[in-house]
Amino acid sequence: MRERIRGCLLGGAIGDALGAPIEFQSLAEIRRIHGENGVESFVWHDSGRLGVVTDDTQMTLFTVEGILRAAGDVPASVFAAHRRWYATQILPFPSRGRIDLPVGDVLLDGGLGDEAWLYARRAPGNACLSGLRSGRRATLDEPANPDSKGCGAVMRSAPFGLVPAWTPGEAFALASECGAQTHGHPSGHLAAGALAALTRLLLDGLTLEEAVNVALGLLATRPGHEETAGALRRALEAPRDKPSAELLETLGAGWIAEEALAMSVYCALAHPGSVRDALLLAVNHSGDSDSTGAITGNLLGTALGESALPRAWADAVEGAATTVRLADELAALEA
Repeated sequence: MRERIRGCLLGGAIGDALGAPIEFQSLAEIRRIHGENGVESFVWHDSGRLGVVTDDTQMTLFTVEGILRAAGDVPASVFAAHRRWYATQILPFPSRGRIDLPVGDVLLDGGLGDEAWLYARRAPGNACLSGLRSGRRATLDEPANPDSKGCGAVMRSAPFGLVPAWTPGEAFALASECGAQTHGHPSGHLAAGALAALTRLLLDGLTLEEAVNVALGLLATRPGHEETAGALRRALEAPRDKPSAELLETLGAGWIAEEALAMSVYCALAHPGSVRDALLLAVNHSGDSDSTGAITGNLLGTALGESALPRAWADAVEGAATTVRLADELAALEA
């Protein structure tokens, strides 16, 4: 269990770091700069470093912290954790206590709020920022940003599937509820629920294809599920014998939630035994490379475990020690 949970969180961080430097480049630009195969390992980020992660990994780790600190009300705890992440995007360095921000106060009481490396601002999503800015916790009945279906909720939601005590349906429901705190369009939060369910099913040893079919059944019970379900079906139907960036781009660009999920599922299906190949397919395209990389890493990392991750990448990715520590704390919930 610990091996799979570590694989999920570290795999997501690696995919995020691979895609971050090329997130806003077209496929033609990526190939012109890095060669016909695109990036094949970590490349220099604008921050001047290799292996840095973005808001995708930052928010995923704060999601984990929210789950770990929950005392019954998971959505409230995750919202408080994401508000702490929001503070890291406003403040220049770690602080302690109740911080009075222009949009309300945030309690920073240790944990991830003490880690200076998380205070980097790397293109955080507008819906994530605006949904957390007010301090009002949105719900499925009264969601934040009701027209937003960007991938900012799905890219942070794999941890809901890493709690063995929760059924796939419970993981789906919690991820969707927390997704609506920033992304109110059904496709925005239902894709988050679907990823959580997939992760939970993979943790139990189902194949990804089996897991997707179960997730489609869960989606079918939710209003507004059609876009997400359709995107997942297209991922299942896409040919896998000769995967390419051009074929991947027929599924979308990854900026919106259902496309990011479908593209990631396709990459994991196309290279079910190779995290390296799946991640390189997932990031080398004209779209949201870090998010599709992160979600693909979550999926295959859960399916194959930490030992399947390229060791050099796992050791070099930013925040690896913190990521492993939180993974182990999640794994301890099973005991």
